[in-house]
Amino acid sequence: MKLNGLIETFPKELKLLILAFITVLSIGFYTGLLFVNETSSTNPEGIETQYLGNEENPEAKVMKFKKNEQQMLTLIHGHVLSMSIIFFLTGLILITTRLNIKLKLFLLIEPFISVILTFGGLYFLWKGMLWVKFIVMFSGILMTFSYSIAVLIILKQLLKTRVKLR
Repeated sequence: MKLNGLIETFPKELKLLILAFITVLSIGFYTGLLFVNETSSTNPEGIETQYLGNEENPEAKVMKFKKNEQQMLTLIHGHVLSMSIIFFLTGLILITTRLNIKLKLFLLIEPFISVILTFGGLYFLWKGMLWVKFIVMFSGILMTFSYSIAVLIILKQLLKTRVKLR
């Protein structure tokens, strides 16, 4: 079965469903990024503070305490499961786009690697491996970049109108 470019042949109803899904999914995804920004987790020190706390710093504007093991496992569990579903469903749609196979494979697989690096990295950071915060930050950025590129490709090809030949 040829999947490359199949999205262009989808009926209007399926295209509208995919458009609605990708739009709402992206609102949720980017709202999550706004939350990360609000918790100061967009830089290495902010990531460390978010999970290890800052109670030793009396000058801190917002007091944060080290997460306990239940909080960490709940956070990791929820994010790994939900993001796996997000990237799987987005990947199913991306497979149908017309795209270079190497780029397509990268965009299909990379988010799953970043999920493991990001949330596995948070666990190791919490366990005391402080250098992992740089991997967490890099993999989070790469995950966001890959998702954004995939969504833009899907939207562009979804909204492309086919020229009808007589």
